[in-house]
Amino acid sequence: QVQLQESGPGLVKPSQTLSLTCTVSGDSITTNSYGWNWIRQPPGKGLEWMGFVTSSGNTAFSPLLKSRTSISRDTSKNQFTLQLMSVTPEDTAVYYCARYNQRYDYWGQGTQVTVSS
Repeated sequence: QVQLQESGPGLVKPSQTLSLTCTVSGDSITTNSYGWNWIRQPPGKGLEWMGFVTSSGNTAFSPLLKSRTSISRDTSKNQFTLQLMSVTPEDTAVYYCARYNQRYDYWGQGTQVTVSS
């Protein structure tokens, strides 16, 4: 069974870099042709796709966040990590990692991140 688990700090100060890691079990992030995604949901709003990394290590990002976002991998730990720079309170959200295989078929449970001083 494929499982994804987000981890990282729940509170980040404005202007700092938010870093979240998704640990994957039951599948390898380096095989198949899946996309490993980060998606967030601000309070009272819909889901917002942030970006993904492919099994070959290629990345793509939302145009709205591209200048502040990076996604890296640790293939030895089967993890991928989101970094969002220069955060503001508007980046407060529940952050999810998810696998895309023709649809988003596996999700992590989500982790709340609050940006506040």
